[in-house]
Amino acid sequence: MNAPLRIDPAQRRRPANTFWPIIAFVLLVTGTAVYFAWPRERDSRRVFGSGEKAESATSKIAASATPSPAATPVAPATEKASDTVLTASGYIVNRERIELSPRMMGAVTWIGVKKGDLVKKDEIVVRLDDAEQRARLLEIEGQLAGAKVARERAQIAYDRVKRLRSTQIETQEREDEARLAVAAADATIQQMSGMREMAQVQLEWTIIRSPIAGVILEKIAKPGELVTPQSFGGPRGPSTSLLALADPGDLQVEIDVNESDLAKISLGQACRVTPEAFADKHYDGTVAEIAPEANRQKGTLQIKVQIAKPDRYLTPELSARVDFLTAAHNGASKTAE
Repeated sequence: MNAPLRIDPAQRRRPANTFWPIIAFVLLVTGTAVYFAWPRERDSRRVFGSGEKAESATSKIAASATPSPAATPVAPATEKASDTVLTASGYIVNRERIELSPRMMGAVTWIGVKKGDLVKKDEIVVRLDDAEQRARLLEIEGQLAGAKVARERAQIAYDRVKRLRSTQIETQEREDEARLAVAAADATIQQMSGMREMAQVQLEWTIIRSPIAGVILEKIAKPGELVTPQSFGGPRGPSTSLLALADPGDLQVEIDVNESDLAKISLGQACRVTPEAFADKHYDGTVAEIAPEANRQKGTLQIKVQIAKPDRYLTPELSARVDFLTAAHNGASKTAE
């Protein structure tokens, strides 16, 4: 049988000199934590500043937390509520976009404008190859000259037969034939004159002029390209347009209005147009068009507002805000006019 384990009583007692160092270490850690966690005055200055700045910040926070009925600010939308029944946003568009197309097939030889250029009414902007038209005109003029010679010959023959008929040498039948030959020559001359006019018109078609005074929106064709008045189908066919242009003084704002707001809008209603890019600019306008059909998917109806006096600040496809004005404002505007 094994002997029991025995421990010397002197070794079973914990050394007394290790207790107080542990207590001191715990107190040191606790004191450090309390020091860094305790709020100090400089922390408040770090957030709000010092002196008057701290008091100002404190007063601002208190003012924002406690609203005063006498100092309630007015929202910008409320300021215009007196003369506005509806405000909507849309896009500035040209009332009419014109695309110039050739009247016959031809090759472009010259384009005298570029995108953004201002053009005058009847100004030449494009020229097409006119070699074929000039040759055709010369051919018809030659045929017309021959027809005039034939008519003169027929007239001489008729005068001779007519004299002989007066002396009973020639018959009546011969005289009638000579007279009809002169009439046929006149008809040929008239026909050739019409063909010459048509050739002259086709020659004029090779010169493309601007139908309005406006600005070039897009160059569609290029010099050397074949153009035609009608499409043959497919993306690789000849172009059917040369240029796109519009009148910069004829602008509208295109808006999609919710169907629940349609009762507030009428034709001829006065509006105030403000471009989003220039919020300090305001323009007079009127409701010029209300679409006859709504968009079922969106639940909207398209409205077009005509801008009275647009200037260089208004650019097509920019967004704009439109304020539809009250009936009282409309009446005042008509009285002023």
